[in-house]
Amino acid sequence: MLDPPVAGLEAEFAAGFGQRVLLTVDTEEEFDWNAPFSSADHGFEHVPAIARFQRFCETLGVIPLYLVDWPIVQCDEATALLDDAVKSGKAEIGLQLHPWVNPPHHEDVTTRNSFAGNLPPELEKAKFEALAGAIEHRFGSAPLIYRAGRYGLGPHSADILKSNGFAIDTSVRSNYDYSDRHGPDYSHHPLTPYWTDAARDLLELPVTTVFWGMLRKQGRMLAPFLKKMPQLGGILARTKMLEKIPLTPEGVTLDEGLRGADMAIDDGLPLIVLSLHSPSLAPGFTPYVHNDSDLDALYEWLRVMITYFNQRGVKPTSVAEIMRSILR
Repeated sequence: MLDPPVAGLEAEFAAGFGQRVLLTVDTEEEFDWNAPFSSADHGFEHVPAIARFQRFCETLGVIPLYLVDWPIVQCDEATALLDDAVKSGKAEIGLQLHPWVNPPHHEDVTTRNSFAGNLPPELEKAKFEALAGAIEHRFGSAPLIYRAGRYGLGPHSADILKSNGFAIDTSVRSNYDYSDRHGPDYSHHPLTPYWTDAARDLLELPVTTVFWGMLRKQGRMLAPFLKKMPQLGGILARTKMLEKIPLTPEGVTLDEGLRGADMAIDDGLPLIVLSLHSPSLAPGFTPYVHNDSDLDALYEWLRVMITYFNQRGVKPTSVAEIMRSILR
């Protein structure tokens, strides 16, 4: 899963699936994004705000995918709220592993170990299975889709997923390289869904990030240079030559998002994966939402983007529909 797939493993969908958009939410505890990782210093003040977000999604005809981690599964208010939405068919649950807050705790809490795939395989597996079991106990059914916290896949992650009956992963953040902080490099992974190996028993749904501008076709080739020279990246973006646009309301303006949507649609991506973090649903818990104005802007971003996707014939989808529509 850490290496780009070989040719011929591109996923195909049944006739009529067309192009779809999936809204994913990293549903997690609050913590200080600027502080060292901690196994204890976190909170749940934003959890009531998830109810408003769920109602908002229902008005747009969107079934959000909540990727829950260990602290959220232990929070009665969060699980009760999410369970109601899931049981009514208006939301879905997946698994997100934050190793620094997920038992068993046998590792040092460090930046390197915040990527679950860097842990010894037996410890990564134990944490994964503890969380999967807790989710099944809380929600009455096992999740079938996984996102590694911080997109932290490792060389053993695929085997762990498959041995636990997981059919889909959505940890790959294409066009991003986290190797300078001990994480994985996804800079050459495709944006389209793909099978992780020839057995076709684990499907990857990459989180969508596109290049926009006159040099967009050269985006991947230029990315390593721009990482070393961020000032050049800013110049290229301002002059509309090259811009990297992740499809998220966090740190991405509406205009940027719409440009990114056009690129994803025009490139024919069968599945466009949007993402955000649940603490951004209330002011003061992430670097992206500091006040009520920022929160209003986040909701406006999502409203306009989903409406625009619909106008261009890209309908919201769900994990259940993806599993029904995938061709093996």
